[in-house]
Amino acid sequence: MGYDIKKLRQNFPVLSRQVYNKPLVYLDSAASAQKPVQVLLKEEQLYNNYYGNIHRAAHFMADQATADFEAVRDKIQKFIHAEFREEIIFTKGTTESINLVASSFCEKFLSAGDEIIVSEMEHHSNIVPWQLAAQRKGAKVVKLPFTDNGDLRIEKLPELINPKTKLIAVAHISNVLGTINPITEIVKIAHTNGVAVLVDGAQAVPHLTIDVQELDADFYAFSAHKLYGPNGVGVLYGKKKWLDKMPPYQGGGEMISEVSFEKTTFNELPYKFEAGTPNITSVIAFGAAIDFVLETGLENIANWEHKLLTYATSKIKEIEGVKIYGEANRKSSVISFNIEGVHAYDLGMLLDKMGIALRTGHHCADTVMQHFGIQSTARISFAMYNTKEEVDVFIRSLKKVRMMFK
Repeated sequence: MGYDIKKLRQNFPVLSRQVYNKPLVYLDSAASAQKPVQVLLKEEQLYNNYYGNIHRAAHFMADQATADFEAVRDKIQKFIHAEFREEIIFTKGTTESINLVASSFCEKFLSAGDEIIVSEMEHHSNIVPWQLAAQRKGAKVVKLPFTDNGDLRIEKLPELINPKTKLIAVAHISNVLGTINPITEIVKIAHTNGVAVLVDGAQAVPHLTIDVQELDADFYAFSAHKLYGPNGVGVLYGKKKWLDKMPPYQGGGEMISEVSFEKTTFNELPYKFEAGTPNITSVIAFGAAIDFVLETGLENIANWEHKLLTYATSKIKEIEGVKIYGEANRKSSVISFNIEGVHAYDLGMLLDKMGIALRTGHHCADTVMQHFGIQSTARISFAMYNTKEEVDVFIRSLKKVRMMFK
C-alpha cells in the first residue's frame, strides 16, 4: 500500500487553516508536533464520561480512568520494547525525565571527583541537569565533541572514559543537526567500562522504531508532544537494576507505602517515582497518539520523511549563499541553515508572513552554535503529515527572501 498523505492529513484539521491569508505550511514539528483528531477526541471522551483521580478511589469512574491510564503504560512498554512495565515512569516531559535521573541516580552513585560525559550536540535539558548534579557533588562534566559534518567523535570516547566516569548522556537524534547517533556502539563502549548511559530520545521516537533492549541503554527519555500526543507528558524508561537502587525524586502521595513521623517506606516501581496526581487525561490521550502512529506505521513514516529530507536538502543547496549545519550520513528530518547576509530571526519573520512556520534561534543548543561560531540558525523539520508541495512552497518563499537581501 502507498502512503496516502492526503487521507492522513485529514486527521489534522489545523493543517487546513490559513495564516496571514496564506495556507499554513507547518515545518516546526521538531519543536512540537500537531495532534490528530483521535488524540483530541480521547481527551474530550474522558472528561465527558469517566474522569476521576486514579489509584485512589473505589468508584466506577476512577476505576475506569485507572485502567485506561495503566493500559498506556503497557502500550509504551511494547512501543519501546521494554522488558518490564514497571520500567516505564510517567513524567512531565523529556526534561523532567532527565532531571529525575540527574537528581536520583547522581544522589546515589555520584561522588566528588567523579565525571559525567555529555556530548557537545545536546539540548540544554541534557546538559544543565548534569552540571547542577556535578556542582552538588563536586563532580565534573566532560565534553564528547562532534565534527563539522555533525558526527560524534566516537573514537574519542574510550580515551575520555576513566575509573571516575559514572554516566554518559547523549541524544539519539540531535534537534539541530538531525544526526542519528550510534547509540548501540556508544552503549557497548560504556558498558565495557562499567558506565551507565542515558539517551535523550525526544527527537527519535517520532521517527525511529525504538527497542531499548536492543540499544541496551540504561535510561531512555522522551516526550508525548513530539509524538503527536499532548504536552505535559513524558516518559522515563530505566532498567530495574538502577531504578530499584535509586532514591525517590519527589515526595508526596502515591510514591509511598507507609508514612509515620518516625519513618516513611516507599512504594514499589514504577510508583516510587510518580509523586502526586499525574496528568491523567493527557497520558490516556497519549495512548491514542501511539495507536495512530502504529496504525500509520513507523517504517512508512520514516521512509516518507526521508524522501522529504532528501528533496528539501537538494533544493536548499541550489540557493546561493545558504549554509546547512549538519550533514551526517545518518540523519533525521531536520535541516538547520543560514543565508548569508540574512539574520535567522528576520528570515523567520518574513517566512511567517508567507504562511510558513519554522524555528529560528539557538534551539536550546548553545554548545552547537558555539561549535560553528554562530548565534542562531533557521530550522525546518518534517513530520508524517508534510508534503513535497509544502517543500516547494517553502523553497519559493526562501528564494523570495534571498532576493530581498541581495
